[in-house]
Amino acid sequence: MPNQVVQLKHIGQVTFSKNSRSKNIKLSIKPDKSILVSYPFYVSSKEVVNFVLKNEAWILEQQSRLDARKTKIDPEAGMKTKLYQVQFLKSDANRVSRKGKVIRIMLADFDSDQSKAFAEKCLTEIYRFEAKQILPGRLAELAKQHGFQYNKVTIRDNRRNWGSCSSANNISLNLQMMKLPDALIDYILLHELVHTEVKNHGPKFWQRLDEITGHRAKELAGQVRKFSTYIL
Repeated sequence: MPNQVVQLKHIGQVTFSKNSRSKNIKLSIKPDKSILVSYPFYVSSKEVVNFVLKNEAWILEQQSRLDARKTKIDPEAGMKTKLYQVQFLKSDANRVSRKGKVIRIMLADFDSDQSKAFAEKCLTEIYRFEAKQILPGRLAELAKQHGFQYNKVTIRDNRRNWGSCSSANNISLNLQMMKLPDALIDYILLHELVHTEVKNHGPKFWQRLDEITGHRAKELAGQVRKFSTYIL
């Protein structure tokens, strides 16, 4: 049953995919709460389905967490980004306007998938602009403060990680960082700067990162893991 998509009661859509590189059955939950199951060729279809059903409670818990962490469109409160106050307003059509530091995202229906997708696109563009305005300068400040050197810095919408550092010391930063508290943004920037000296996550890496984070490297790493690059 390679690459077969089925609908399971209580759980929802599940995609089963045989993978020649897989050594075990692996479960992953996508942002839309659908499930991807990757498994080796030698594992039978019955075993895979039983594995999914056996882990139903865990799957439902993860899906519930995704729901809880999604941005709720609140026309009363709106939301505050690093540079703007965002308001969600009822309108006859989906559109956006800006006046000074206030951005108004006007939605035809607060509950429709189309309006939610439009709001998400608007928020992504706000984060993109803010990331370009804030992150390169802050990275330069921290590099100078701690004696690091790097080459280019780029801003991307990367849903797999918060940042990366290449072998040539080019640093890529995720625009989704802009939804994080300032202290965690600094931690990610320092994390990538340490990679300009240490290209792995071994003891030397964590020792250096711990030195420049006030001996809070593991604590801050744990806080970052509570956030998702997918949820705005």
